[in-house]
Formats: sequence, C-alpha cells, structure tokens
Amino acid sequence: MKLSKLKQLTVGLSLAIFLASATTSFAQTASTQKKPNIVYFLVDNTGWGSFGVYGGTVPTPNIDKLASQGIRFNNYNVEVQCTPSRSAIMTGRMPVRSGTYTVPWPGQGKAGMAPWEYTIAKLLSDSGYATALYGKWHLGNTQGRMPNDQGFDEWWGTPDTWDEAGYTQWPLFKESGVPVPMLWEGKKGQLSKPVMPLDLKVRPIVDEKYIIPKTVNYIKKNAAENKPFFVYVGYSEVHPPVIANPNFAGKSTARGGVYADVIAEMDYRVGQVMQAVKDAGVEDNTIFIFSSDNAGGGAIPQDGGATNGPWRGDFFNVPFEGSMRVPAMVRWPGHVPSGVVTEEMFAAVDWMPTIAGMVGSSNLVPKDRPIDGIDASNFMLGKSKTTGRDLYPFFGIDGELMSIKWKLYKTIFRYAQSPVSIQQPYVKPQIPMIYDLSSDPHEDNNLMYTDLTLGWVYAPSFKWIEGYEQSVKKYPNIKVGEDFKGYANK
Repeated sequence: MKLSKLKQLTVGLSLAIFLASATTSFAQTASTQKKPNIVYFLVDNTGWGSFGVYGGTVPTPNIDKLASQGIRFNNYNVEVQCTPSRSAIMTGRMPVRSGTYTVPWPGQGKAGMAPWEYTIAKLLSDSGYATALYGKWHLGNTQGRMPNDQGFDEWWGTPDTWDEAGYTQWPLFKESGVPVPMLWEGKKGQLSKPVMPLDLKVRPIVDEKYIIPKTVNYIKKNAAENKPFFVYVGYSEVHPPVIANPNFAGKSTARGGVYADVIAEMDYRVGQVMQAVKDAGVEDNTIFIFSSDNAGGGAIPQDGGATNGPWRGDFFNVPFEGSMRVPAMVRWPGHVPSGVVTEEMFAAVDWMPTIAGMVGSSNLVPKDRPIDGIDASNFMLGKSKTTGRDLYPFFGIDGELMSIKWKLYKTIFRYAQSPVSIQQPYVKPQIPMIYDLSSDPHEDNNLMYTDLTLGWVYAPSFKWIEGYEQSVKKYPNIKVGEDFKGYANK
C-alpha cells in the first residue's frame, strides 16, 4: 500500500472514531440533560382585572414582577366553572368530552374524571418528573379518582372545593347524612386518607399554614436531589367562603375590604413560591405558570372590590367575556421571552400539549382520543408569533354549546340573563348574536340586531360545530360519573 493511501486511511479512520465519539457524547449529554421544573400556581375565581398589571387597584408587586419576566396573556380563556377548567388544564380535552362539564351535588353520584383520562401529571411522571399537588383538586372525591390515582406522586388538600368549609356551621348539617368535609392526603400506589376537618377555622389559614409551606418544601427537596419536578398549587382564594387571613385582614393598602385583603395575601404567597424557586437555585430552569380557573368578579358582590376588567359577565353571567377571560402568565428565564403582553388567544385546554412541547414530551400526548388543546410551545419559546388558536368554543354546565369566539368576533347561541344570573335559565335567541370584541369589549351591541350583512361570521363557527359533531360520533362523550374504560378499536 502506498504511503499516501495509508495516510488517507488513517485520517479517515481517526475522523470516523472522532465523529462516533462526538455523537455518543452528544447523545449522552442530551439524554442526561435535566428537564425544566414546572410550578403551576392556579388561583380560584379571580377575575381578569384583579392584579396591578391588569389594571387592578390592589398592589400586587410579585404577580406584576412575574408578568414582566415572561408572557402575559390578555386573551386567556377558561371553562364554565372550577371543575371544567381544571379538567381542561389536566387533560387538554374539553370537559364536555370527559364528563366533567358539571359537578354532581352531594347525593347525585360520582364526580370527577374517569381514571382512564391521561393527565399532564401522568405525562410528566412518565417523563421522569416528581409530581405533587397541594390545595384544591375538584376532579374526583372517591378512591381511584384522587390526585394520586391521576399521576401525582403525592398530594394534600381538598378533593372537592372550599365551600365545604362552611357546611358544618349549619345546625341541621348532621341530619343530612353528608360526611363531615375533610382535608386529605395521599401518595401514589396507596389509598388517600382524611387528615383533618375542613371548616371555618382552617379556611382563612389553609394557604399560609399548609398549601404554601408544603409547596416550598417540595421545591427545595427536589431541587436538592436534582430531580425535575412538577408542583401544582391549587390555591384557595378567591373562593367562597372568602375569609381574610388574620395577618392580612383590614391591612390592604387599597382598603377595599375582604377582597382586597385576600388579593394582597395571594400576591404575598406567590412571592413566597417565587423566592423558594430562586433560593433553591433553579429559577433559570423552572417554568412558572400563573393563572385563574374562573372569573369570579361581581359574582359575590358582598366581598367588594372584585372586577373582571372591561369585560361583561362573571362566574354565572355566561358566556360573556367576563365569565371566561381571566389572568394568565408564564415565565422561563432565557427561554420564554420577557416583557411580552399578548392578545393572542390561548385556552385552558392548551396547557397540556403546550407544556408537553416545552419539555420535549409531545410524543406522550395521547392519540387514542380527541385532544382539543393546541401545542403553543413555539409561541411560548419565542419561535412563533402566534399561538395557533383563533377559535374558542364555550359550553354550559348542561354540556351544551353556548358560544364560539373566532378571531375578534363572538357568536352567542345561548346566554344567561342578568341580574342575578344564577337564578336565571339559559336563553336561546332567535338568531345567534354577534359581538365585535375589538370595539365592543363589554358586548353591548349585538351586530345582528343592526346589520344583517355579517351573516358570513357564522361560517367558521358552523364549520367547527360540524367537525365537533363528527368527532363525537367517532368518540362519544363520556357521561358524568361514568367509569369509562376506553374506545374500542381506536
């Protein structure tokens, strides 16, 4: 063999060894690279206009700071009540599909999600995350439907909702046969168990004494162990019965009554969790999400100070924007652009596929069922100018369609009358109403009352309805309380 050929062979062999080594090294680095931690701080019944960055008058410096460090949504949409919104967040599916569009009252039957549902907690657990929930679940109160049955390694809180704190104050409660409301805890692979009564004594201090300390300790523990974690904070306020923490009662600088006091405490608690992430040294590798599950502003007027900003509607006055448009923001230093305020449409159902995309686990999003959420991870990471969502359907607590928002137009097929909407039935207008949200955010002027040339606006809505009805034929909606096992041959 000639010397030149020998050199070529040697160089080629060396290059091959180098490339193989580099590829192996890269693969090892990629496989061992730590996924981002996730903190999801979900507040309860808090309207769009409650915080400083949304025009609120109660000082909220921590929430304002969080908003400035990432993306703040001005067009984030939730479902009709607490359980539907939480189900949408967990599954990426419209609650009408999951049988979670309403909550059975005590004595009406089984509540919450069927164990078959694949939650974001299950997805992240399958991705190697430690997972925990502290606070409100409201997606099932029987064994098999608790958080530790739905992907969480551990949890502490209420399987139902905070109004149960007031049940035992009533003299005839014992005669109802309803069990005394309890706060529970559980671990994966074990049965959940009650640990203490949920009553009016614990109600005002449950965030201070339990939910936030447990969250902070969980962050510190997993950060110290260098394990990626997902902690879901089901914060208690602002949900009835609204009772100010003694350390905050009457002390809000806004002097706006109990509502101002609980918003001030809420901001302080958000700051505690933000500081815990920073102190643990994982701030730059933690996705911090903050949102509300519902718009409560105006629904409980005796609390004072609640507001849904410029939007008409509230918790019961559906499907106007004030009943579905709530605060939301996301931060991930160095990944999510900071200082962004967006009018892009985003919804509760979008979190599951979006979070999966952000952590590189999109392959785990189920393909054997309809997923209504949109993966907006490219938007979150500054790689796209749009979320990909331009239409949002809204269902009532009877599981029937109420409205569809398409771009800047809102088509209303049914609505609840006001005042005191909770006492009123849903009403179906003769012709679906159309509102231009860009010029009429309060939805005062039904354009179909004055100008029939807008009939073309119905087209995107009816196209969506047709597609939805076809999907339901293939994948029938799960009934409330059904122990659904899966779709055959899908």
